[in-house]
Formats: sequence, C-alpha cells, structure tokens
Amino acid sequence: MEMLTSVIGEINSIVWGPMMLVLILGVGLFLMLGLRLMPILKLGTGFKLLFEGRHAKKDEEKEGEISPFQALMTALSATVGTGNIAGVATAVFLGGPGALFWMWCTALVGMATKYSEAVLAVKYREVDEEGRHVGGPMYYIKNGLGAKWAWLGTMFAIFGAVAAFGIGNTVQSNSVADVLHSNFGVDVWITGAIMMVLVGAVLIGGIKRIGSVAGALVPLMAIAYLGAGLVVLAINADAIPAALDLVFTHAFTGSAAEGGFAGAAVWMAIRFGVARGVFSNEAGLGSAPIAHAAAQTKDPVRQGLVAMLGTFIDTLIICSITGLVIITSGEWTSGVSGAALTSAAFSQALPGVGNYVVAISLAIFAFTTIIGWSFYGERCIEFLFGVKAITSYRVLWILAVPIGAGVSLDFIWLLADTLNAMMAIPNLIALALLSPVVFKLTREFFNRDKTSDSLKPESQGGE
Repeated sequence: MEMLTSVIGEINSIVWGPMMLVLILGVGLFLMLGLRLMPILKLGTGFKLLFEGRHAKKDEEKEGEISPFQALMTALSATVGTGNIAGVATAVFLGGPGALFWMWCTALVGMATKYSEAVLAVKYREVDEEGRHVGGPMYYIKNGLGAKWAWLGTMFAIFGAVAAFGIGNTVQSNSVADVLHSNFGVDVWITGAIMMVLVGAVLIGGIKRIGSVAGALVPLMAIAYLGAGLVVLAINADAIPAALDLVFTHAFTGSAAEGGFAGAAVWMAIRFGVARGVFSNEAGLGSAPIAHAAAQTKDPVRQGLVAMLGTFIDTLIICSITGLVIITSGEWTSGVSGAALTSAAFSQALPGVGNYVVAISLAIFAFTTIIGWSFYGERCIEFLFGVKAITSYRVLWILAVPIGAGVSLDFIWLLADTLNAMMAIPNLIALALLSPVVFKLTREFFNRDKTSDSLKPESQGGE
C-alpha cells in the first residue's frame, strides 16, 4: 500500500502541477471572456429557467428522460457531497484561509465552464439502442471534433468510468462511515452495508428514479445545512470581518504557522483552493454534462443557463458557508482536518448539536453523490462497451460502497484527486476547441428577440 500511495502521489504532483491549474482557470477565464461575462450577468435568467423547468414542456417530453430541474438536481446530487464539508476543511487546513479565495475564483470561471459543458452535451447528444438520450464529453468530442479526436473521447470515458469509483463512491462512503462512527459510534461496516442496500434500491430504477430522489433530497438537505450554517455565522457575526480579511490577505501572502496549523505558502493556498474547488463543484471535470444531456429540452443554451447554477450553488453558497464557519470559529488552527474540522467548527457555536448537523448533512450529501455518480460511470462504460456492460458495472458499483467505507481515507482522497485531473484534461481540451460552437449558439439564443426579456420558446422561433 505504501508503494502504491507513493506512485499515485508522484502522479498527483504532476497532474495537479502548475500546468493543470493554468489549464482549469485559463480555459474557464477564456470561456467567460468569450461569453462576455454572460454566466454572471444572466444569473437571474438561470434561476428563472430553473423554476420554469420543474416540469418538462409538452413538446419536449420526448427530448430526454428527466425535466431540466431534475437534471440540475441530479448533477447537484453528484456535486454536493463530501467536498462541501470535508473538502473545504481540507483546503483550509492545508492551504490556509486564502484557499477559500481561490475556491471562489475557480467557481466564478467555473460557471462559464459548466455552462459550456451543458450546451455541448445537449447539442451533440445521441439516442442509444434503448431509446435513452446519452451525452457528455465523450459524445461532444466524437460528434463535435470528428474521428481524428475520437481517442480523446475514449480516454475521457476510461478515466470517468474508473474515477467514478473514487470521487463518486469510495470517498463518499468512507467519509460517511468515518463521521457516523465518530459521532454516533456506528461501526463502519454497518454503515457500508446499509448504504449499499439503499444505493442498490435507487439504482434499480435508473435515471428516472435517480432524478426523482435527487429532486426531493438535494433541495431539502441543502436548505437545512445552509440554515444551520447561517445560524452559526450569526452567532459568530463579530468574527466575520476578520475572517474575510484573512481570506483575502492570505490568498496572496500565505499563512504563518499558528497553533496546530503548520503554515502554508501562497502556492499551497492556490493549489488546494483550486483542487478542492474543482473536487467540490466539478466544473471542468466533464461529469455534470452527462446528467444535463438527459434533460427534456430542445435548446442547448437553456439547459446551459440552468447548469451553470450548479457551480454557483455548490461553491459560492454552500462551500462559502462551510469555509466561513470554520474560519470564524478559530478551529482552523486546531490541527484537525477533514469533516472533523467542520464538525468542531459547528460545535463551537452550537454545542451538542453542531456536530450532529454536520454528520447528518454529510451522510445525505454523500448518499446522493453516490447515486448521481453511478449514472456518470454507467454512461462512460456504455460509451466504451455498449448497453450490455451497464448491469455488470452497476453490480461492481454497489459492492464498492461497503469496501470504500473501511479503506484508508488519505489514500482514497489522493486517488480521487489524481483521477479528477485525468478526467479534466481531455474535457478541457475539447471545451477549448469547441468554444466557437458555444459562442455561436449563445449569440443566436440571445439575439432572437433583443427587445423582449421573455425566454419562452414561442417568442424565440425554431432552432
């Protein structure tokens, strides 16, 4: 295990080196500028379309399997997970308060990335042999870039099918087992077995059941967690200005050693802020567009406007609450990391209650992540081997849940971190090459009726 950890650590240092950070932020910034800041300026339009997309329109019911709202909730179910609780804490522990600033930067440009991913996913999706709409990076690489780039789509599908077991499965079950054992004394194998049964029950119903479960659980749990976080910040209100000062100053000057905190250079703040930001909101990984490709919509841009909300909600809202709770509590210098740090921060303001809020939130977030990422992995394996391979993959997925619950957390985080980067590389290359398509579709969409604020299909004309 030590040798394997060492090898993966070496690979991780390469794939998460300066070039990867430049690629993620660079492509996101390029797309944001190419879109003329549209994802930020049209944020309200995105929320309007999200509300309207709770139910598919009559003429679009056969254009996908789930409503635009359920597509976003499915993507968010896979996105909002341990990264929002344990990931933020790890970023602050390793990179200092300044890491939160770089998470914000990653999210801002990530809105443009996530928008572009969804636009391309709907534009280039296909219908498989069972009549389901399938899409994602492997399909927009194959159908958008042509045969000479087909190998890039295959590489993404391979990395995605394997990476799913890290970021979307074992990391999640491991974190849940750890936090439930710490707070409730539940044996890790019992947690793993229960989660395995629950995950299996949902996956039997396919994407429609995943969409239904995600549509119910994600909004409810996100609101509950945010409510608890806001209560903690209200209690720690006097410390918020100082916390924000730490975030902005340490982003460019580094953090000195203090208490149990070992100190962090500026590079560490950037490296862990960006890495954990991507791990949390998944902008650039190419995962979310797989869910958005199943949306019941005819217009790629409409789904893109809904999709970009995922990054905004995940990082700029949920992760910000977690990060500020940790910093205002002062627990970030305690030497504790991961979900335990977040629990300690909540407990500092809400003794006897805060740690249970974190434990229950993490358990539900992680459960929805496991079912959301199972869909991503299945679509990747279908692209590689066809529909017949899905059942076998699903069985392996369910069996991996209890195994992940009992494996070393450090090794799983390292593996997931590395595989994330391996997924992102082919996707980011494709986004850069296909950016003219995104810009063209966006211009056409907003030029259809410049004099009207209405985005109803009948006021836009046909495709």
